Amino acid sequence: MTYPFGAVVGMDDMRLALLLNAVSPAVGGVLVRGEKGTAKSTTVRALAAVLPPVDVVAGCRFACDPAAPDPECPDGPHSADDRPVTRPARLVELPVGASEDRLVGSLDLERALTEGVKSFEPGLLAGAHRGVLYVDEVNLLHDHLVDLLLDAAALGRAYVEREGVSVRHAARFLLVGTMNPEEGELRPQLLDRFGLTVEVAAPRDADLRAEVVRRRFGYDADPAAFAAAWAVSERELADQIAAARALLPSVVLSDAALRQVTSVCAAFDVDGLRADLVTARAAIAHAAWCGRTDVTEDDVRVAARLALPHRRRRNPFDAPGLDDDTLDQALADSRPDDDPDDDPTPPEGTDPTDGPDSPPDGGGTPPPGDTSPDHQNGHFGGAEGESAPAPQDGGAPDEQPPTTAPRGEGGGHTDAAPAPEKAAVAPDAAFLVQRLEVPGMGAGASGRRSKARSERGRVVGSRRPEGSVTKLHLVDTVLAAAPHQRARGRSGAGLRLQHEDLRQATLEGREGNLVLFVVDASGSMGARSRMAAVKGAVLSLLMDAYQRRDKVGLITFRGADAELTLPPTWSVEAAAARLTSLPTGGRTPLAAGLLRAHETLRLERVRDPQRRPLLVVVTDGRATGPRGGDHLSDARRAAGLLAAAGTASVVVDCESGPVRLGLAASLGTALGAQTMRLEELGAESLVRTVREAA
Repeated sequence: MTYPFGAVVGMDDMRLALLLNAVSPAVGGVLVRGEKGTAKSTTVRALAAVLPPVDVVAGCRFACDPAAPDPECPDGPHSADDRPVTRPARLVELPVGASEDRLVGSLDLERALTEGVKSFEPGLLAGAHRGVLYVDEVNLLHDHLVDLLLDAAALGRAYVEREGVSVRHAARFLLVGTMNPEEGELRPQLLDRFGLTVEVAAPRDADLRAEVVRRRFGYDADPAAFAAAWAVSERELADQIAAARALLPSVVLSDAALRQVTSVCAAFDVDGLRADLVTARAAIAHAAWCGRTDVTEDDVRVAARLALPHRRRRNPFDAPGLDDDTLDQALADSRPDDDPDDDPTPPEGTDPTDGPDSPPDGGGTPPPGDTSPDHQNGHFGGAEGESAPAPQDGGAPDEQPPTTAPRGEGGGHTDAAPAPEKAAVAPDAAFLVQRLEVPGMGAGASGRRSKARSERGRVVGSRRPEGSVTKLHLVDTVLAAAPHQRARGRSGAGLRLQHEDLRQATLEGREGNLVLFVVDASGSMGARSRMAAVKGAVLSLLMDAYQRRDKVGLITFRGADAELTLPPTWSVEAAAARLTSLPTGGRTPLAAGLLRAHETLRLERVRDPQRRPLLVVVTDGRATGPRGGDHLSDARRAAGLLAAAGTASVVVDCESGPVRLGLAASLGTALGAQTMRLEELGAESLVRTVREAA
């Protein structure tokens, strides 16, 4: 029994974005970003239950409309005599671990080549046609799968191409993706492909939270009775969606309204023209939802708030958002000169969407006795877990004179007092870094860093297939079959293939790695200019890891011990926030940092054995501790453990000044690592070195 859509407390933006796409799938789908336990999945699943039923051709696996069947349907051709069947709109869920064949469908190449039979098994895109395709944790999908489903959503068709054999079919669906930003972001190029985006969070008001829990308890106690109490509301919502769909072709986007759309998009300096198209379509859908045939300024305002925030990101560390003052000013500037309304700002305490033509809260009137207040960020209850507090960004402190590192640090002496802890220093600007990669050939998740055997990439050879053939090596297949043609009775033109002739292509691509940063935050790194440069370099490496689809972790060491500041995650934003707020000072427990890295990587090999690690140690190589002893020797022994485990490492030498001890290079030797100076990390330095060598 599905939780009723109208019973969700609050979530106004999310519900409105879903309803606008239900009215007009051409808007391009919805991406819902929010912390765990905020009813993202529950609300999406509830939407499918209020979508109007669809008529399909009986027996068609691709949900063809009897009134306008797909002429390219693999189950066709369909005639006017085919019996129609009415069924509910489907909700199809795409799991994170789905393969490309599971998404778009699979073609039996063996039967196609050996028997001449085109045998096609539909994928999830076919099942979602004329329904809802829901992708939970969309930010964890492989990029090429995200590209495939976004292309299908934009074109309304799915394509399967296998060695000259192609199948295509209609695939028009409402695409909904949900994600927790703590687990990593989508690339801006993929964010732009989602029509609308909304941010959700759990309510902080105690009464709202109590209502959430009350409704969830009521649903858990008797789902059927709870659903029956909301049945009238759900039917009204379904009728309103159907009426809005019928009205949609009659809605007029006037030249004045179109100018408002384009003026708003220009004011926010968004890239490309997709934002203008999506905002216009969303405004038209909102007008139809409100029962109007003309697009008004309020429709444009609502559409812009849903369509533009995620398109303003320029790099992975930019937070999505929209400034209301800029939006109101852009709308005001685009009004005709004779418009008497000089103040576009709505009265205080009201919402621009309120009014006689605004959509009902949550899609229908709640049952009698329900007096719960509405709220922007409510949810249904039954939280999946408490959200972790967001990391605090540390700003640049007031200027302070640099503190000299204690004498004797390089030799491991501990008689000098440790440097006092300093406030966090803001990082220097990020820059383009040269690619660091793990040597050898991997087989991990698809990415852009190290070489790996992959399902996508360049063909480097062939092998006998262990199961069905997914990527045929045509030349090697023909060469394997050629010597047997006379024995198979073929003496003229043509080629007779059998199963043992088929060859699976071997591809070489790139994989994503686990990049674990071990950053020295001790007093020896405490000079403001040096620590700002170090943070800027690590921030640049984090951006590079984001673009190469790596998992990242952050270990810092200072004072008496090392800390796993950020456990391995896909969220480079969290790593950047922790790095920015990182204070410096104290002694240099280098051995503790390396031992913590060794233990962290050991656990990650158990959790994710195919993801190869890359250790990046950012330090000047000095080592001190709170007790007597040879701390440099301890650090080298810890480095030997990492080297013995086969960990690929890079040491970024942060030592500066006219006299250098070369301790970072010695550490790199113990790790079996590549060592580079901080100033050599940039891609421009690599290009300059190549030119000088030439």
